[in-house]
Amino acid sequence: MTFRIPLIAAALAALPLAAPAAAQEAGDIRVKVLATGVLPEGEITDVTRDAFGLPAGSQTNVSDSYVPTVAAEYFVSPNFSIETICCITPHEVQGRGALAGAELIDAIVLPATVTAKLHFPVGDGVKPYIGAGPAFFMIFGEDVGDDAAALGIDDVGLSSEFGFVLQAGIDIPVNDKGVGISLDAKRYFVGTDATFSAGGTDLIETEHSLDPWVLSAGVYLTF
Repeated sequence: MTFRIPLIAAALAALPLAAPAAAQEAGDIRVKVLATGVLPEGEITDVTRDAFGLPAGSQTNVSDSYVPTVAAEYFVSPNFSIETICCITPHEVQGRGALAGAELIDAIVLPATVTAKLHFPVGDGVKPYIGAGPAFFMIFGEDVGDDAAALGIDDVGLSSEFGFVLQAGIDIPVNDKGVGISLDAKRYFVGTDATFSAGGTDLIETEHSLDPWVLSAGVYLTF
């Protein structure tokens, strides 16, 4: 899998820093506006029903998505915070192997996420951090892909599932007014079940790993 970090990351990292930075305090709220790349896997890990006759070597992946996101963070103490994010990401389940090039499912994902974060001040207000927490991938708006429809599939579904996320990043102030830039990486561990139906009968049921990398860069404001 090729990991692509948005070009905005490099541009933001080149911004000049200003000192001194405002000291972080308990009760502060930080809002981030980010450009985000969502880079999932999507491979089939198990086939639990196959009344259709999938060809040997059938496999899938899920397309990448690039979207704006918003994160809100509350500082319980100067170096411990709770963060949540808001975004929706469109994706397409595509065929690989014996299904290479097939358009199978279009769907939208809302990755509800809460992380607890530890921050490590290294001077001038710069704070690398690590975090972890639960996630719930709400998947909706599933549509049958053109190639699946051509084979007679008239309904598809992807299950919404709970998962877990690890996080690391850095916040870099650019002035003493609470403004800065943020670079963030998350790795989710979550899967989904796919169901392909025709005429009300479930023909294919498969389990998939999603496990996306979510890479973000943007600006923040601390209140």
